[in-house]
Amino acid sequence: MTAWIQKILHIILLLLGVSVVTFMLTYLAGSSPAMAMFQAQGIVPTEEQLALAEEMMGLNQSLGAQYWDWLSGVLQGDLGTSFLKNELVIDLIVSHMKPTVYLTVMSLVMMLAVAIPLGVYSATHKGKLVDKIVCFSAFAGISVPSFCVGIFLFYLFAIWLDWLPVMYTSFTFDRIILPAIALAVPMASKYCRQVRTTMLEELHQDYVLGARARGVSEWNILWKYVFPNSLLPMLALLGISVGSLLGGAAVVEIIFSYPGLGNLVVQAVNARDYPLIQGLVLWIAIVYLLVNQIVDGLYRIADPRTRNWRAM
Repeated sequence: MTAWIQKILHIILLLLGVSVVTFMLTYLAGSSPAMAMFQAQGIVPTEEQLALAEEMMGLNQSLGAQYWDWLSGVLQGDLGTSFLKNELVIDLIVSHMKPTVYLTVMSLVMMLAVAIPLGVYSATHKGKLVDKIVCFSAFAGISVPSFCVGIFLFYLFAIWLDWLPVMYTSFTFDRIILPAIALAVPMASKYCRQVRTTMLEELHQDYVLGARARGVSEWNILWKYVFPNSLLPMLALLGISVGSLLGGAAVVEIIFSYPGLGNLVVQAVNARDYPLIQGLVLWIAIVYLLVNQIVDGLYRIADPRTRNWRAM
């Protein structure tokens, strides 16, 4: 029980620290959200109009008072109202969460479907031509940023070949496939290398040599012992990827006009929308913390040695 209390206190302090740092950084940006709002509307405000707008937004208060008002609202379940869209921040996050979840699931499925088979095959054929091709392809995939992959896919399939729609309009496969591939390619390259490396390490362990000496088939050795053990180091890496995707892949979403959280973050920053920025950063921090706890629990289930060590 004490460990759980300490963990909860740690999470609360971490979220509080993230909110303080984010709040200070947004206000150090220099430009006024009221001015950004008028500029978005194509209006050149007078000093009186600007002062009135800042008063309505609560920007005429001290920094400490503004933060306390925001924190008080958060403790009551109110993340405030967006300056940019004049909607509740929580509603905006929820409405943009669905596309982000779809994109996250599809890109992860594509990544795992490619990375695991190629990584295993490359490890079991070390030094052969196919292994060299896989290693080179993985290195190339890691070196190319996801936004470059996105631009290439956008030009090839949406403009040149005209096979897929240019703009996102609904939750259909043909509109999500390109941004999902753009995110999956760099991840698949990284995970393929990880699977290959861990598989090679496991294949040289003593228990593999012992199993071979006892006459256990290579198929059983590979899929019953080596493969499950090689996946354990990938759990932490997978947790980071899931947290990053659920937080929003901003550049890829901007390229494909995808209405996810990443796109919303960029809009909020450009408009100096303080409540929306604060709400999004808080949400992303919560996602990372939750995913980290889930991964930690899965690791303890998958590896009894970790569970026993922590129980001591």
